[in-house]
Amino acid sequence: MAYPFQLGFQDATSPIMEELLHFHDHTLMIVFLISSLVLYIISLMLTTKLTHTSTMDAQEVETIWTILPAIILILIALPSLRILYMMDEINNPSLTVKTMGHQWYWSYEYTDYEDLNFDSYMIPTQELKPGELRLLEVDNRVVLPMEMTIRMLISSEDVLHSWAVPSLGLKTDAIPGRLNQTTLMGTRPGLYYGQCSEICGSNHSFMPIVLELVPLAYFEKWSASML
Repeated sequence: MAYPFQLGFQDATSPIMEELLHFHDHTLMIVFLISSLVLYIISLMLTTKLTHTSTMDAQEVETIWTILPAIILILIALPSLRILYMMDEINNPSLTVKTMGHQWYWSYEYTDYEDLNFDSYMIPTQELKPGELRLLEVDNRVVLPMEMTIRMLISSEDVLHSWAVPSLGLKTDAIPGRLNQTTLMGTRPGLYYGQCSEICGSNHSFMPIVLELVPLAYFEKWSASML
C-alpha cells in the first residue's frame, strides 16, 4: 500500500515485481551517471576559455561517443527483454480466476469451482468502517492462496478497463471480446490494493481492486464457505 509523499514503488510482493524493482534501480543508475557526466561537461564548457584543438577534431573521440551509447542501450535492453519473457510465462497454474470489467465494478469467477463467483463493488465513503481506506475498499475481496501460481483471465463486458495491482507488478488491459491472461504469485499474506488504470467513463475512479492473499488452509475454508 502506498503512503503519502512516497517517491518510490510499493514494496514487492511477487517475484516479478522484485525483478522490476531491480531493473528500475539498474536503469536509474545508468541515467544518473549519464546525467552527471553531461552536467560536468556543460559546466566545464561554461567555466573555461581554453580549447583543446586536437580533441575537437579526433576520430577516436567520435568513435567512442558512437559506440558507448550503443553499449549502454544493450545493457538496458537485455534485462528488459528477460523480464518481459518472464512475465509472459505460464507454468502449470494451480488456480484460475476470470475477472470481467464492467461500468463500474469488477466481477470474478473461480473457474476451478462449480459455482464460485461474485461481483466486487467499491464501498461508499459514508459506509466505511474506522481504518478502511476511502475509494479503495470493496464489499467482496478476491481471496487467493499465497505461494501458488495463479492465472488471471481478464476481459470486459462493455468498454476498455485495466486490471492493475502495483505491489504485484500486474497491469493487464480488459478488452471487450478479447481474453487476456497474466500470472501472479504472492510471497506473503496481506491485503493488496489496485484500481482500474484505463479511463473508462465517469466513474472510472470508483472501481478498486482488493486482493487478500492467505495461506492455502485458510483459502480452502473460505472457498468451502462460499459454495
